[in-house]
Amino acid sequence: MTTAVTISERAARRIGEILKNEGDGAMLRISVEGGGCSGFQYKFDVERARADDDLVISRDSAVVLVDPASVPFLAGSEVDFVDDLIGASFRVNNPNATASCGCGTSFSI
Repeated sequence: MTTAVTISERAARRIGEILKNEGDGAMLRISVEGGGCSGFQYKFDVERARADDDLVISRDSAVVLVDPASVPFLAGSEVDFVDDLIGASFRVNNPNATASCGCGTSFSI
């Protein structure tokens, strides 16, 4: 299984905009937690500190952190940013998910 998590060009651009407004040293943390209507849910937080065992993904001005417990759930995923009629949001295209909710924020394996 690959542990690679990728960030699309659109997501990197939007993350870069968010982090620029947060000041120097800001990074986006993506984690997976239990809960949501499908069993697991994605969580997005801005952080200034990273752990030694974090997976660090950099693209352009975007720096994304993934904790080691979340890496297996996100392995092979691409983080994208969509802006459509129902709103703008980050979308995780996760090949490990066997089902997801309608809003795309929770999933099951």
